Amino acid sequence: MLKLQQDQVWKTAEGYLRIVRLERLSVAYKAFQDLTTRDGTHHEVSKKEFTRLIKSGTLLTADELRGVRE
Repeated sequence: MLKLQQDQVWKTAEGYLRIVRLERLSVAYKAFQDLTTRDGTHHEVSKKEFTRLIKSGTLLTADELRGVRE
């Protein structure tokens, strides 16, 4: 089982989701399309809803994120 952590970036079919704030029962995240600009919108949902959003997504590693920024 994977543990959610702040600043994780998930790639989904709709784009990318980055966890901005993680609380016991809720998740604040930013949804965006482009990893380089990271222009997007902020959302807040329950943890259950967020896990449904990322169910078919993949967690990007720190190396993958570093490669995009360089």
